[in-house]
Amino acid sequence: MAILVTGAAGFIGATLSKTLLDRSDVVVGLDSLNDYYDVALKQARLERLKALPTFTFEHGDIADRDVLPELFNKHQIHAVIHLAAQAGVRYSMDNPAAYIDANLVGFGNMLEAVRQADGIPLIYASSSSVYGANDKLPFSESDRVDQPMSLYAATKRSNELMAYAYAHLYRLPLVGLRFFTVYGPWGRPDMALFKFTKAILNDEPITLYNRGNMVRDFTYIDDAVRAVIGILDACLGQTLFSEAATTPWQVYNIGNHKKVPLMDYVRVLEQCLGRNAAVDLLPMQDGDVPETDADVSKLVGDFGTSMSIDIEEGIARFVAWYREYYNV
Repeated sequence: MAILVTGAAGFIGATLSKTLLDRSDVVVGLDSLNDYYDVALKQARLERLKALPTFTFEHGDIADRDVLPELFNKHQIHAVIHLAAQAGVRYSMDNPAAYIDANLVGFGNMLEAVRQADGIPLIYASSSSVYGANDKLPFSESDRVDQPMSLYAATKRSNELMAYAYAHLYRLPLVGLRFFTVYGPWGRPDMALFKFTKAILNDEPITLYNRGNMVRDFTYIDDAVRAVIGILDACLGQTLFSEAATTPWQVYNIGNHKKVPLMDYVRVLEQCLGRNAAVDLLPMQDGDVPETDADVSKLVGDFGTSMSIDIEEGIARFVAWYREYYNV
């Protein structure tokens, strides 16, 4: 039984693939290895996966319509976890074409490939960004999500709508994952924890928008991966959707349901690094939101999944990895 993980050289994709491989699953990893951030980091993640015997890597871009049919013909895929996408809220204002290609065209190509593969389960990454200007907290899957604050958010909501149409028309089992600020070892260099750590160790100031008055629902990577695998197993076991389901479509919040002020997050990082941060306080940026908080009652109710790693432990693990990886 082979699981296709797209974005396998990415942060969540590599950690998820490693966890699946460690439990003896067969994983086919697909990634374009684009240069949105340091390709050497992506290659290092891949090397950990290639060392394991049940991993196969395929280099390709999901926006290329021929890539996925060729891959499905080459491998016997039983389920897809689709994490390949152009990430980043702010970058979407500078390079919108990258989001159109990867997140819309690429996602459409994936839906069509799954349809042609006899409707195998597809689990795909959405984002907490879809909640946009919603000021009702905590964010629930039943909330309206029609006020995106960035093009990135709009593409992720579009993915959910495209998936709903395919689920309804072709009875494809499709599950969206609204990730809330996932962090931890092997993380992305464009994310706050990585940038803050690098700056503090280099005696450079960190930038806090909205003058630091931000609140986030931080989700440790291992907790997020455990939730995804629970959903995958339910899909493979055909227990998530009933045979009578006319539209086998779901979305789940993948979050911690713990609101953490950004300044508290910085203080824990300072303690882990043994250094104080110099701080630049700036106004709110376009496309950002002041607060996130995941209602995870649906995830807990359906799978019994709970998040166990707090920021003190999670940040300490990240700092230990960062120091080892960069030898600092």
